[in-house]
Amino acid sequence: MTYTHLTPDELVMIEAYAKAHQPVAKTAQMLKRSRQTIYTVYDYFKDGHTALEYYQNYNKNKAKCGRHTIVLPAEQVSYIQKKVVQGWAPDVIVGRAEFPIGCSVRTIYRMFKRGIFDCSVLPMKGKRKPNGHQEKRGKQAFRRSIHERSNDYTSFEAEFGHLEGDTIVGQKHKSAVITLVERLSKVIITLKPCGRLAMDIENRLNAWFESVPKNLFKSITFDCGKEFSNWKQIRNKNDINIYFADPGTPSQRGLNENSNGLLRKDGLSKAMDFHLVDETFIQSVASKRNHIPRKSLNYKTPLEVFLSYLADDDLSNLI
Repeated sequence: MTYTHLTPDELVMIEAYAKAHQPVAKTAQMLKRSRQTIYTVYDYFKDGHTALEYYQNYNKNKAKCGRHTIVLPAEQVSYIQKKVVQGWAPDVIVGRAEFPIGCSVRTIYRMFKRGIFDCSVLPMKGKRKPNGHQEKRGKQAFRRSIHERSNDYTSFEAEFGHLEGDTIVGQKHKSAVITLVERLSKVIITLKPCGRLAMDIENRLNAWFESVPKNLFKSITFDCGKEFSNWKQIRNKNDINIYFADPGTPSQRGLNENSNGLLRKDGLSKAMDFHLVDETFIQSVASKRNHIPRKSLNYKTPLEVFLSYLADDDLSNLI
């Protein structure tokens, strides 16, 4: 049976019975309470206290019950504030363990809700189309389908060197940035083409492939955008397999889509004209993200994981 605390009415009755010197057993029987409970209240009244004082003292003690709000030391608060500004998520701050934090990940999230930290730096919420949505865009011509990829690479999921690619457009769709993400390390690569045409994309990718060790990357999976229509020339010149996701299925390139959202959040907004910024800035946005530890990488940074897959010769060529 669930225990209930004494009500104010019961306390008044017990006080009256105590003054009338009624036996504890009889009072307990009348109120259907345990004798120990009645003994405790009787003893309190013997010291000259009243039912009102007992109830006020009860409320005061009850306020001390339950979970207490955790207050972190100033140096821990300062560390968390510094890291969230840099884009670290709460689970990364705790999991990376570079600095001791005296609470759990969930407690830090509650601090965000209470306004102790800025909620705008938290990871994005995803978008989803309504149930029954049918994609009408992307009537693609002959291209190598993503479904051929698993046949060509039987160890695709565990193999380094496979990229997902896309472009993000700027103000009024007049400029673009090429984004590439390596699947295992999650390193983001950003390139600035001269324009949005297929020839612009082809020229910039060819120039980039000349700057990296040959055959370091094995494949790229693009979406069905027209800007990648020169894929055959890119494939033949750089000896890399190119595949295309099904129309209207960004989940097949989920890592790239999520990375694009992070780049938007970190500085490459839709309102920006990429013609007016240099490539150094565009690459610095990706570099910031590549230096943030990720839970899915066992709290290592994408750059740390990427470099761990490179041989000494490849690393010297990149540097």
